[in-house]
Amino acid sequence: MAQVLEFKLPDLGEGLTEAEIVRWLVEVGDVVAIDQPVVEVETAKAMVEVPCPYGGVVTARYGEEGTELPVGAPLLTVAVGAPAADTDAETEGSGNVLVGYGTGAPPARRRRVRRMAADVVTSVADAPALAPTPETGGRGDGPVPVISPLVRRLARENGLELRELTGSGRDGLILRADVEKALRAVAAQEAIAQEATLLPPATVPAPVATSDGVTRTPLRGIRGAVADKLSRSRREIPDATCWVDADATELMRTRAAMNAAGGPKISVLALLARICTAALARFPELNSSVDMEAREIVRFDRVHLGFAAQTERGLVVPVVRDAHARNTEALSAEFARLTETARTGTLTPGDLTGGTFTLNNYGVFGVDGSTPIINHPEAAMLGVGRIVPKPWVHEGELAVRQVVQLSLTFDHRVCDGGTAGGFLRYVADCVEQPAVLLRNL
Repeated sequence: MAQVLEFKLPDLGEGLTEAEIVRWLVEVGDVVAIDQPVVEVETAKAMVEVPCPYGGVVTARYGEEGTELPVGAPLLTVAVGAPAADTDAETEGSGNVLVGYGTGAPPARRRRVRRMAADVVTSVADAPALAPTPETGGRGDGPVPVISPLVRRLARENGLELRELTGSGRDGLILRADVEKALRAVAAQEAIAQEATLLPPATVPAPVATSDGVTRTPLRGIRGAVADKLSRSRREIPDATCWVDADATELMRTRAAMNAAGGPKISVLALLARICTAALARFPELNSSVDMEAREIVRFDRVHLGFAAQTERGLVVPVVRDAHARNTEALSAEFARLTETARTGTLTPGDLTGGTFTLNNYGVFGVDGSTPIINHPEAAMLGVGRIVPKPWVHEGELAVRQVVQLSLTFDHRVCDGGTAGGFLRYVADCVEQPAVLLRNL
């Protein structure tokens, strides 16, 4: 006999508490397989397809398209154990796991999970805590949510075995905090920022005109996320900005010579990123964040570099992981890959999270300078203006040179002006004399 299981909006990670239904992918009466995406939702950080942890027949959907639901609210119900469901769900492969509901196990394993669910529970909330098994990382075979994909990613990228952790969530659910605590125990300097670096590829709410001639735009979704993030940065971070003009003529000549030599093309952004990582190696105070609860400065030994990418759906800031370990060619390739992914709207939440330092190339918008707001909880952001011909005193004579303005906004809690000035001066020296950087390339 079929049992009706309720699937609730899962924890999408990164502190998100709600999501908007963009598009239903199934109808009432459809047969769904385990881990099959059933709805597309939009959070303040990304568009995500949500997979269902059960195989069966959809009996109800909750929420129309455009409706915002809080985490934990019912999404749909599935009749598990119906004859029609057995045939399709048991032969279907595991899809993309969003919140760890998918087992990734062979079909027989998934059938066992579904049948146990049908025999024991009628909703996720009623699922009992089962005996741990190695395959489930401290969990049994019941339909208890396992972990967020962001938690999986965080653990995988840092070589952490999830089966060795004890979760602090309900029924032993492994939370991001559990992974971060374990990573701190392994290496105190290893952590990943908990928030997305900047704007996600989301839809801006449409303005609404009122009878009194005033237009009101809902402050939610992308604009709401931006408002919350920037307000928090201004509220919590005592930032300061310093800037300097630099002669980028030799940098542009160096790039032209590198590209003329053949092989993959090197972008200006890649050269600037390589300069950034070299500067952070000399001034690691700026590759950090502040934990006010613990009253600690958390310094990272890896550079996960965020960069701006303009798309038709808005500005996004993907993150190049381990940028410090990449040369200019590898950086160019990764920038190109992430930029193309951003333009096609297929960036994942993981692509937009974990930045430790941001490179803001606002020169592409035709402006010379800016005092950007720091991406909380990072400690600094390097801004780069447009590179344009300007009069410049070169070797004692007035000449026309390619000049760029560089600005550094930094958290004054992590360092003083001497450190910030030293960082910015080193960056400017590398821009003016690329040979300074050769030993690091």
